[in-house]
Amino acid sequence: MKQKIYSFIYNKVLGWKTDLKVELDDKCIVCVAPHTSNCDLIMGKLFYGALGEKDSHFMMKKEWFKFPFGFFFKRAGGIPVDRSRKTSLVDQMSEVISQHKKFHLAITPEATRKPNPEWKMGFYYIALGANVPIILAGIDYEKKCITLGKRMIPSGNAEEDLRDIKLFFKDFKGKHPENFNLGNIE
Repeated sequence: MKQKIYSFIYNKVLGWKTDLKVELDDKCIVCVAPHTSNCDLIMGKLFYGALGEKDSHFMMKKEWFKFPFGFFFKRAGGIPVDRSRKTSLVDQMSEVISQHKKFHLAITPEATRKPNPEWKMGFYYIALGANVPIILAGIDYEKKCITLGKRMIPSGNAEEDLRDIKLFFKDFKGKHPENFNLGNIE
């Protein structure tokens, strides 16, 4: 029943489409870009629900988990992150993933809604540490489509893999395209 509601809102009310070139593994990191608006979370949750998936997670700065939003974000799969602490979030998340039979963690590599050519590599190192694939998911507001477009296993050569990841996202248009910056990928 929930899937039908999500699908109705995502497809019929909002007019969005889905392009599935790959499937989600039981455990994976979903690298989502471009991230230029708070609406990305809502569209992502609707997309995920329309697929019939139930267990998606995302990391968000802990400040968002205060009253009155905390309950909503935790129920939606949010994991609060304290960015002021110097503990290894990569190790913590790799451990969390290893403890579950099924676990999807969506991460926006830009780590901000502003232009940021220096993408954070946490998503990559979490996937490497947990020995899970990375699924590349592009949000395109111009086409009103979310694409699960590529599955990759981190090779350990982060620089080369990041270049390939950024090249995948080069044609997607965020809600605010001026806030999406791939940096130098040539």
